[in-house]
Amino acid sequence: MEQLLRNIFLFLSKNKGLTKLAKRYGLRFGASRFVAGETIDLATAVIKDLNEKNLDVTIDYLGEFVDHEEEANEMADNSIKAIEAIGRENLRSQLSLKMTSMGLDISDEIVLRNMRKILDAAKTNHVFVTIDMEDYSRCQKSIDIFKELRKDYDNVGTVIQAYLYRTVKDIEDLNQYHPNLRLVKGAYKESPQVAYPEKKDVDENFKTIIKMHLLNGNYTAVATHDDAMIDFTKQFVKENNIQNDQFEFQMLYGIRPERQLELVKEGYKMRVYVPYGTDWYGYFMRRLAERPANVAFVLKGIVKK
Repeated sequence: MEQLLRNIFLFLSKNKGLTKLAKRYGLRFGASRFVAGETIDLATAVIKDLNEKNLDVTIDYLGEFVDHEEEANEMADNSIKAIEAIGRENLRSQLSLKMTSMGLDISDEIVLRNMRKILDAAKTNHVFVTIDMEDYSRCQKSIDIFKELRKDYDNVGTVIQAYLYRTVKDIEDLNQYHPNLRLVKGAYKESPQVAYPEKKDVDENFKTIIKMHLLNGNYTAVATHDDAMIDFTKQFVKENNIQNDQFEFQMLYGIRPERQLELVKEGYKMRVYVPYGTDWYGYFMRRLAERPANVAFVLKGIVKK
């Protein structure tokens, strides 16, 4: 049943018609638990509250299915506004973004132009930018563009997904850039031709790339809500005398907030991924797909209304 629900929500996440409908009717049906609001002002208030609790943040202006250059340019402008807000308000926040929202599916010229504008603004405001990884069909292209940008910018990182067979080779290949990487299990529905179908195999590969990236001496963001992975990381860094300033834990806004605060109290850096904007539907569907508890929460909220 759990796998069936996951497949349904992942399928719905790619529905362009429902995405447009969700934009029209705003953050309803429980989405506000996972999304900070539709504007940068609302998101800023959330970030300030998290910072006061000693939680760091990465903010993401949500957007998917960008098919036209004007939309991509608008998404880039909104990312720059977020960067400027971070600088202006002295927020402890980075920026995350999807390159499809910057024009990845339109042309390399458009996405590179928008990314350079964003990274220039980020450099001025001392903000680090992480390129989120998307589905497998865009993986290689995303990595190629990251490499191109890394030639000129040291304030950019990307994401590596443990459920892909190619992941270990990607870690080896990217090591020459000494990159700051966010390591995740992966949240898209992929073919068993390219991704491990079994959770146990994904977990083992996740442990492998955590060890590799840390031992390579690179900054490592372990993005997970899984206590087993958190405990594994804590034990591994202890056994290998890896300092706490070489890694951090990351979790999503609205998921396990108590555990986030516990990790801070234990002396670990904890970063919360805070999305905002009107294009929240695809992100929301993937959060429902990840954990049945999320579905239960939303249904409970709808019944109460």
